[in-house]
Parts: sequence; C-alpha cells; structure tokens
Amino acid sequence: MAVVDFGIAALASVLGEPRDVAEEARNHGANPHVVATMGFRTVHKAPVGTTTAAFGVAAARTALDKAGLHLSQVDYLVVVSSNVPEYLQWDLSAAVARDLGLRDVPTLSLAQGCLSAVQAFEYIAGLFSIRSELQTVLLVSAELVCDEHVNRLGNGTNADSDGAVAAVLRRGHTSLRWLASEQLTDPAYADFFRLEYGGRAAPSPPPGRSNRGIDPARAIFDFFEGAAQPFAEYARMTDARIADAVDGACKRAGMERSDLTKVILLHSNQVTLRRVADVLGVPLDRTNAALAAKLGHFGGLDPLVCLDIYTDRGTFTPGDTVALAGMSSGLHWFCTLIQV
Repeated sequence: MAVVDFGIAALASVLGEPRDVAEEARNHGANPHVVATMGFRTVHKAPVGTTTAAFGVAAARTALDKAGLHLSQVDYLVVVSSNVPEYLQWDLSAAVARDLGLRDVPTLSLAQGCLSAVQAFEYIAGLFSIRSELQTVLLVSAELVCDEHVNRLGNGTNADSDGAVAAVLRRGHTSLRWLASEQLTDPAYADFFRLEYGGRAAPSPPPGRSNRGIDPARAIFDFFEGAAQPFAEYARMTDARIADAVDGACKRAGMERSDLTKVILLHSNQVTLRRVADVLGVPLDRTNAALAAKLGHFGGLDPLVCLDIYTDRGTFTPGDTVALAGMSSGLHWFCTLIQV
C-alpha cells in the first residue's frame, strides 16, 4: 500500500470549444474514411489568444473553489505541460503561480510527454514524504496545441485538443486516494514522436518543410526500414507494456488487475483502445473509450479529465479502484492507481 496518505480533494477541467471532427478533417484534408474508422467525434480548440497558463489558472481556481480552500492554503504547485510552449526557456509553473496570485510558494514544472500528469502523483508522493509541513499540493496540467507545429488531426488517426485540469491533493484525504504508480521505459525509441524543427539541431526547417508535415506513424515505419513484421511486433509490444505497467502498479498496491473497477487510458483512437482493452483483458466499457471519442486527445491530462467527469457523474462507489494508464513518447508506459 501507499507509504504516504493523500487523496484528491477536488478536480476541475476547462476544455476548449468543441468542433466536429468530420468537418475539421475536411478543412485539414484528412482522409474521411480514415477519420471515420478512428472514431473521434469531437476536437476541442481554445479561443484565439488564449494561453496555456490562462487555461491552467482557470482550472486551478475552480478546483480550489470546489475543495473549499483559499489560495493561501496551497503549499506547493506542480504544473504539467508537454506541448510547444508560448515561449522558449520559460517556466510555466512560475507563470501559473504569478497569474493565480501565489506568492512564496515553491513550484515544479514537468514536461515529460504524456506520462507527466499521471506520473506526477508519484513525484508528489515524494514531496509529501520528505516535507512533513506540506498539507496541500495543487497539480495543474494544461495542454494547448501549437497549430504552427502540429496538425491536430495528423493523418486522421488522432484529434489533439486544448484543455486543462487541476487536482487539489490533500494529506490524509480519504477519497480518491493515491495507492501506487509504475513507470517502464525503453530508451531505444527515444526519437519517436519528436518534432524535427525549432530546436538546436535544426532551428529552422528546410524550404517547403515543416513539423506539420511529419507523420509520426510513417516515421516509425521508416525506422523499421519498411519491414512490416518488425513494425507489427513493435505495435504489439507497445500495447503489451501498458498491461505490464498496470500490473506493476497493482503489485505495488498489493492487488490484482482483476480488482480494478475501470482502466482510464490516454485518448487514442477507437481501434487502438479496443486493442489495448483486449491486451488488458477488460471489456471496452470498463475503459474510457466512449469518452475518448467525445473529447479528443488532451495529451497527458486525458485520464484526469475522465476521472473528473466520472466522479461528477457518480460513476464510482467508495472502495472502487481506478487505473490511469497509457504510453508516452520516450518511450514510457505508466500507471497510477486511485482508490475512490
């Protein structure tokens, strides 16, 4: 069981404006058959001029209100974002603290891909364990797509959305308790899903090229030199290791995968989610596949947005255990267990 005792006192989400995926796909030139097969129905886009920090602040204020806490009761701020930021060499956690009105409160920025928001619970467990004075940690995860670098719909297999979620984590809170986290890493694939241009290696793209033109799936296929069998084995491996991460977290918590009430995954397309559900040995309706189709992919905050929605609906009963899991660039596989 968990070596430190803390739980989620409140959750709050702020989502961009909903747009129909089929219509957006036509605007982006995506193959309509592929889009229909993938199953995303909605993508959320932030209003023009909105910043990542503003979305995070809005979610944080709502979460604190729901928890009945004043800003002065926040002892530590953790901010997560893995998309291209508004500015380079800029600390988003400090910007969120400033805009919230937090003063003299330590902050932490996390930007380790889609792993970060869920795995943050383990890092926060460490903070609680070594800082006995900490009572409240505010976790904020905000993701706004930089349309100049990323095609939201890619080749029709994904639907990247804008949104933010905030969680108020309290020492000794008895509901939505953190039980355990697990992370697995295979650095052999560290270069998968990266953006090629804008960094030190290639500050500017060659004429006629841009990050928006990169198809990650095609880049992975090219990594295997077009060999279908190794590519298929890689795809099977990535699904299987999600199950390994879930099992690892369950082992840390002294339970079995069969004890889980629901497995909340990153919002991939419906084809991928059905495949992962099969590997996990759970019915699709015990995952968040239906919500993923309605919401789009918010990066690493997907599982927390779903947890917020499910708790507001009263989906769970006290004692239920929920797994938040997925795969991230890196490559990383991760899982955090939450007991309702």
